[in-house]
Amino acid sequence: MADFGRKLVQIAGLSDHKAKSKEYTTLLNDAISRASAPDIMKFIDHMSEEKTPLVVSRPLLSDFVAKVQSLPQQMMVQMALHAISKLQPRTVAFEEHIVNLRGNLARLYEAEGRAQEAAEQLMAIPVDSSTRMVDAEAKTELFVKIATLILQTGKADVALTYITRASATVHKCPKPVLVHQYKRCFAQVLDLNQQFIKAAIHYYDISQNGPDEERRMALQQAVNSAILAEAGPQRSRMLATLYKDERTQYLDHYGILKKMYLENVLKPDEAARFSAGLPPHQVGIKSEGLTVVQHAFLEHNLLSASRLYNNISFDELGLLLGVSPELAERFAAKMIGEARMGGSIDQISRLIIFETTGSEQELWDHHIERACYLVNNILETIGRKHPDYARIF
Repeated sequence: MADFGRKLVQIAGLSDHKAKSKEYTTLLNDAISRASAPDIMKFIDHMSEEKTPLVVSRPLLSDFVAKVQSLPQQMMVQMALHAISKLQPRTVAFEEHIVNLRGNLARLYEAEGRAQEAAEQLMAIPVDSSTRMVDAEAKTELFVKIATLILQTGKADVALTYITRASATVHKCPKPVLVHQYKRCFAQVLDLNQQFIKAAIHYYDISQNGPDEERRMALQQAVNSAILAEAGPQRSRMLATLYKDERTQYLDHYGILKKMYLENVLKPDEAARFSAGLPPHQVGIKSEGLTVVQHAFLEHNLLSASRLYNNISFDELGLLLGVSPELAERFAAKMIGEARMGGSIDQISRLIIFETTGSEQELWDHHIERACYLVNNILETIGRKHPDYARIF
């Protein structure tokens, strides 16, 4: 429409705000119905001008935000981005409109599989504003959504930033579904960041309190994460919790979980079998040129060796672990330095001296406890395979 701009000027000259709004609405509906990008952009430009009274422009822009979604998809994106660029300098006056436009764009981008662009639109939405009240639930929902989208792009550090921000408000949310989404996202973010022991704890919580259809999957993820976690007291406690959970007996990799809990030495072929089917971030390369799995298994075997030997030479330890004596020494030094394994290193004698924690009585109690679990496991197996015989006792 060649005279669209002239009509906008004519309407602006009306003194009656009610009549002015009515004429503007007619003009907007006409431009939307014709899907005329130039005219719609002129309308946006006119509404964003300071000379247009807010009492007129704000309701009309709300109308535009609702109606722009009826346009063809590509044009809708173009008009929404244009509106945001024009309204952004006057955020105080049009913050609600900008937020709604960004939300609409984010949903559209997400539907198209453009996770990064969807996340960028949501990241630009302010949550601490003097003109718009944002409650804890809305903040949590926004941060969880951003973290979930960013996870799809593989940017684990950015996702961790936003899911951590959600941690500050999620306890105020009354919606169980949103709280569960937060827990699931947090576990996935920790997993992707290779914070495996924390991920295992969160996955295990979901396996106990989450929806039924997710519990088995979450329990498997908890087992995988615990196996990949750094060897040490915290992982040992998590392994004990998982091993004592009867549900893990029917999961993949239960055999490895059991050996780790019992502190048995694991073989290289077991590491290869465990690696099959794991996602890329769980099989990537870490320090010393080892994969995540090789790193975890080496640390576990080193901790197992500390239970078997009072002391061991660098050469013998390297042979036991299947690595060079120098690498074995570096791993031992790191674990001792981080208090994940008790011991000391004699560089002159090329010897590692392991320290046994706890009194002799405590050690005996630990061995007895392990023996009782093994006997109980045997009895349960007999009960499952021969129920009639088990009932006699």
